[in-house]
Amino acid sequence: MTRTLHLNAFLMGVGHHEAAWRHPRTDPRRVTDVRHFQELARIAERGTLDSLFLADGLSVGPNPRHNIQAVFEPLTLLASLAAVTEHIGLIATVSTTYNEPFHVARKFASLDHLSGGRAGWNIVTSAQEREAVNFNRDSHPAHADRYRRAAEFVDVAIKLWDSWEDDALVFDTSGGVFADTDRVHEVAHRGPEFQVRGPLNIPRPPQGRPLLVQAGSSPAGIAFAARYAEAVFTAQQTLADGQGFYAELRRQVVAAGRDPDLVKVLPGIAPVLGGTEAEARALAAELEELIVPDYALAQLSGMLGIDLTGLPLDGPLPDLPDAGSMQAHQSRYQLVTDLARRERLTVRQLIGRLGAGRGHRVVAGTPEQIADQIELWFTQGAADGFNIMPPHLPGGLADFVDHVVPVLRARGLFRTEYTGATLREHYGLPRPASSYAAPALVPA
Repeated sequence: MTRTLHLNAFLMGVGHHEAAWRHPRTDPRRVTDVRHFQELARIAERGTLDSLFLADGLSVGPNPRHNIQAVFEPLTLLASLAAVTEHIGLIATVSTTYNEPFHVARKFASLDHLSGGRAGWNIVTSAQEREAVNFNRDSHPAHADRYRRAAEFVDVAIKLWDSWEDDALVFDTSGGVFADTDRVHEVAHRGPEFQVRGPLNIPRPPQGRPLLVQAGSSPAGIAFAARYAEAVFTAQQTLADGQGFYAELRRQVVAAGRDPDLVKVLPGIAPVLGGTEAEARALAAELEELIVPDYALAQLSGMLGIDLTGLPLDGPLPDLPDAGSMQAHQSRYQLVTDLARRERLTVRQLIGRLGAGRGHRVVAGTPEQIADQIELWFTQGAADGFNIMPPHLPGGLADFVDHVVPVLRARGLFRTEYTGATLREHYGLPRPASSYAAPALVPA
């Protein structure tokens, strides 16, 4: 089959640009209106995008005075969006650091059943110290400890999804048998982090298990993705860095005994669209002018895990420790510091560059120019698709669907209609067999 792009709509409030809520193209009052997100879901499905993608955090951000801090719990929101869509996938971010496997496995199984097999889990380990104090802790666990917990967490969730075999439900009304209990299993997990008996109290999801997505490009994050992920949300600024990440992830996937073609790499891209390149750049400049420096510095501090408030805006970023010594998002820390040093940016210029994508690539141009960049990374070994991060919503998503998607279709790079029913089918991924299923007999 011809290889084609995978495109997700990454939904965030009224836009990914941190100043989008101040721009006349948006209405910030819509951030708690479900009809806003339902409109976005319908736009994305009109464009035959693979999925809706929702990020999440478990604390109020560093400076709520200057930006929107109203974020719906993603699984709740996606359940409401499942009811107004038919095809598009539904990916929610859920932390393994501040949750329990039974809760998470149950919620994703429920969403998969409610949506007819469209659920995906973006697995994160949380990186903000301020989240810890919301969960009866004084400090955030170390980076390596978070990934160890995450591995066991996912192992337990998979056991729970598999605890009901596919043919466990009998529905024998005359005999009074709902389920074949020989096909319903306790998981009896006992490990360093978790003790879980099981089984799950909902049958196996339509997809077998939700699509497993991972976001994180540190060495520990890549190793985790190589073991578990079926799609990887990543951030690189240059084609060479994208190619390097893509090749290294595939190498580690092979070393883990998996097929690298079944792991999709999806960098984020924030497309600022205009009828001409000048129009696009003017819109980007308008948004950058609306950035509140105090908020942007607080965001940068949170991203780097170092307090930079009060730093002179027109000076350089100060000398900082190596990424490996940091407990925050190590890959994002490295990306931001590399960007500042490579382009010799002042702090003001750096926060301007980060305003629309928080480290993901921002591309301002015409639909054809945006499509050129997507095609370049797709054909040159840097991506299997992209998480689309519109700088303003809903208009930025509608512009992408109505003007960029047709260009990609005309080039034979993207679907013209949905051909599958589940998120796994959109991604061309098989439905995993239950760990309790008997192995298929091979003819002699």
